[in-house]
Formats: sequence, structure tokens, C-alpha cells
Amino acid sequence: MAAAPPFRPKLELMDAARISRTLSRIAHEILERHPDMKGVALVGVRSRGVPLARRLARLLGEATGVPPVVGALDITLYRDDFTTIAAQPVTKGTDIPFSIDGRTVVVVDDVLFTGRTVRAALDQIIDFGRPARIELAVLVDRGHRELPVRADYAGKTLTTARDEVVQVMLVEQDGRDAVMLLERAVPVSAAVTRPKKGKGASRPKARGPRR
Repeated sequence: MAAAPPFRPKLELMDAARISRTLSRIAHEILERHPDMKGVALVGVRSRGVPLARRLARLLGEATGVPPVVGALDITLYRDDFTTIAAQPVTKGTDIPFSIDGRTVVVVDDVLFTGRTVRAALDQIIDFGRPARIELAVLVDRGHRELPVRADYAGKTLTTARDEVVQVMLVEQDGRDAVMLLERAVPVSAAVTRPKKGKGASRPKARGPRR
């Protein structure tokens, strides 16, 4: 089986400054809805949802003096394609060292795409308790939903082709902050050879009448 063509950068959607401003806006929107941070918990979806949740918690703590508690979800075992991703999938573990009963739980992720990751996160959260409310905050909403899922807080909403990739890079894991739009690199073997123009260009042979 031939390997899938690699992806190449097409466009930088957000730089470090834009990401910082976007997270500040999301934190402000969360605070408007929930001025009492004692009843709020942020739960990041591994892997990049976790540092995003921690940044939001820091911003909310600076604004209120009471940062919300932060947890981490590893939804690997809750995915609906769990049996197909790997024979022995690597898990990083879920860490929610507090009760979510009666709290507003804000699930934090980097990119909202089909909605299947969010569905898995909801299933896992419900296994931990009975929150008063569950909301969703994402840095990028790229569309192409396959499930009825909507973000309560979206940093950037954009239209993408389904075969494009939105790549979020964060200092905590990647060494820098950026959001990139990637496209498939066309393999050399797939390039279309066009006929030459000018002198020496071969002309199509005349065809006889069809029989």
C-alpha cells in the first residue's frame, strides 16, 4: 500500500500574539457567564487541550483572584474508533483530582472538527460524576461536524477543506505558539505532464473514421 502524501504548510492562521489575545478573550467570555470561579472546573483534552486549560485558568485567576481547578482527560479508551487506532494504544492518563458534582465543567480542546473527540470527552466526564453543566471551549473550530456538537467558546472559526489539517503548536509541547493550516503535498508521480508548446511540439495524430 502506498504511503499517504505528506502535508506541507499552506497558511499561518495564528501567531503567538494572536493566540494570547484569543485566550484572553475566551477567559473574559467564561468570566462573564461564570463570575464565581469556585463552581467552575476546566478539563483539558490531551494533549494540547491541557496546556490551553492551564493558560485559561491562570488568566481567570489573575482576573478574579481565585483560579478554577484544572484537570486532564485522556479520551483514548472512549473513542468510537478505539479498536482500529492501534493494537496497544498509548494512553497518558486522566487526571481529575477533584469532584465534578454540581460544578460547571468547561472542556478545553485545541481544534473542534467532527465532534467525535468531544463526544468521547463527555462520556468520560459523566463517568466521573454529575456536573451541573458542561461547556466546550476550543481554540479553533474548523467545521465538518459529524455529530451535533457546538462550541460555547471558540477562539477562531474558519472554513477548511476536509483533507486539510489544522495544526496547533504550543510552547509547552512544541517550543513555540502557532496555528498552521496544512495541505497535502502532491507527490511527484502524480504531477500532470503537459504537452510542450512552440516548435518541436508533437501534434496529435489524425484519427480515421470510427467503425
